Amino acid sequence: MTSNEPVDTTGAYDAVVLAGGGARRLGGADKPGVRVGGRALLDRVLGACADARTTVVVAAPRPTARPVRWAREDPPGGGPVAALAAGLGRATADDVLVLSADLPFLAADTVRRLLAALHADGAEGALLTDADGRDQPLVAAYRTAALRRELTALSATGSGGGLTGLPLRRLTAGLDLTRVPDPVASFDCDTWDDIATARARIREHGHVLDEWISAVKDELGIDLEVDIGVLLDLARDAAHGVARPAAPLTTFLVGYAAAQAQGGPEAVAEAARKAAALALRWAEEAEAEKAERAEKAEKAEKDTPTGPGAPGPDAG
Repeated sequence: MTSNEPVDTTGAYDAVVLAGGGARRLGGADKPGVRVGGRALLDRVLGACADARTTVVVAAPRPTARPVRWAREDPPGGGPVAALAAGLGRATADDVLVLSADLPFLAADTVRRLLAALHADGAEGALLTDADGRDQPLVAAYRTAALRRELTALSATGSGGGLTGLPLRRLTAGLDLTRVPDPVASFDCDTWDDIATARARIREHGHVLDEWISAVKDELGIDLEVDIGVLLDLARDAAHGVARPAAPLTTFLVGYAAAQAQGGPEAVAEAARKAAALALRWAEEAEAEKAERAEKAEKAEKDTPTGPGAPGPDAG
């Protein structure tokens, strides 16, 4: 499956986010808490799977922008397989999304595509591949029962350490997988250079507005999808038809009106429609008045005598 178009899926899923790694290539920094675009990496990932029935973060508890459940492998730092097993113990849905906490460009549409691929192909797992075609098992959707089956098999055949220290490829090797190429959403931040790359990319012209809106919504605790184009058109109409400061004030009042009405995206769209219509009427009146003044000035000029016989300014 190679389409980048969002695909709707039905049915609940759980999410397990692994956020307890040592971040050795970041000098031991708190990687899930590193900010990209003003938001912690972990919060960015949690935003992408916001519609999960249950989200389990495997790490020591910390403040997050969205409510989650917490789990921890025993002993802590036991590696991704042990962490996944700990998180999976709290999952109850038939499908589970498994993510690392360092994916700055993961988005909700990527989650939907993974779940759609999982169901469309009848596979046991659907994972992203990166720009080099490598599997990314920590950006994937799996059948929960299949993961539990493989974890049980690994536990039975493992050494005295159980699942501790086992690589993920040992787990995924026994699964029937389908792959979804996505070099952007699969980008993870292992080094400070990766962090710098991510920070630079979100400020590019084609991304900065969407990134800013997402950051503001997270900061304000707003979970509302609105048509940004409608609001931008409204701001343009208010700025050109009334006055430049009218743009931010009008968009604020539209949001306030929608909130007062306790409405969702439809209430925002309706308030924006009314305000835009008012701005256009305002502009039309201004244009009509301008045209009327021009017409009067032209008439006055025609009525004023000119030429050699015309009286001078002191005549009469």
